[in-house]
Amino acid sequence: MKIGFIGLGNVGGKLAGSLLRNGYDVTVRDLDPGLVSQFIDRGASSAGSPKELAKKVDIIVTCLPSPEACSQVMEAEDGILAGLSEGKIWLEMSTTDESEIKRIGALVEAKGAMPVDCPVSGGCHRAATGNISIFAGCERATFEKVLPVLTTMGRRILHTGPLGSASTLKVVTNYLCTVHLGALAEAFVVAKKLGMDMNVTYEAIKASSGNSFVHETESQVILNGSRDISFTMDLVVKDVGLFNELGKRNEVPLEISPVLLNIFKDGQNRFGPREFSPNIIKRLEQACDLQVLGHGFPAEMVDDEPEEAGYEIIVAGRHHG
Repeated sequence: MKIGFIGLGNVGGKLAGSLLRNGYDVTVRDLDPGLVSQFIDRGASSAGSPKELAKKVDIIVTCLPSPEACSQVMEAEDGILAGLSEGKIWLEMSTTDESEIKRIGALVEAKGAMPVDCPVSGGCHRAATGNISIFAGCERATFEKVLPVLTTMGRRILHTGPLGSASTLKVVTNYLCTVHLGALAEAFVVAKKLGMDMNVTYEAIKASSGNSFVHETESQVILNGSRDISFTMDLVVKDVGLFNELGKRNEVPLEISPVLLNIFKDGQNRFGPREFSPNIIKRLEQACDLQVLGHGFPAEMVDDEPEEAGYEIIVAGRHHG
């Protein structure tokens, strides 16, 4: 099975690397020729355009920074849609808007191909080892065709339902991640202001009902001082903005997410759109004239779990029939 991969950034490069490492025939494309060269050196092929790539392979994967970037790659004159034919599968692994994935999905289906929205969750460090989680929204028959590819790129694979359902859940989970990050920034600064030892504070939160995945990962790079979680302010603003739009479209009177969006827009304005997202804590550090740092924490997260074969998460009460 031949796989084409477009978008070799922080997450995409690691996912494509897992496919190469596990013996798949991979063709890559990225706007950065240096990234493409690295993959060619590791045994991948390249393509001159998205259309050319789509013609060469059975499965096309896109992992891009925004819905706009994905639309361009799909719909341009030399885009993926122009190279699609019956039986091919498109995997959209970006964090995108469910209405946009449905719109492009209909264009993919008109070509006789099969669309899947399959965003990832769990941090870049787990993408590198093939241990990240993947949501997949598509027809069940399509899911079963791509499951071997998904279990190579990730460990926990969840079929979320029809096209668009995975993107909806990804936006929901990224919103929750951001809530936890914003709350941790406040918690750490209050603890520091009260003279608490930050290593002890970290362990207290980890051992308590206040713990979260975000605390176990992002708090470590906050306390190291690097603040490097391979995720930036502009991406947070995009993700929380997508969540806000979902709420508005469905007439939910949101209260927390608008506040959170304003906090991160302020962080983006102060520190720049490409500032690491955990540095949202700098707003409070500067206001209180202090720095939140610990001792012995890593500068970036590394997945210390061994790479394992992926598997489908079985949803209670669901029958595949």
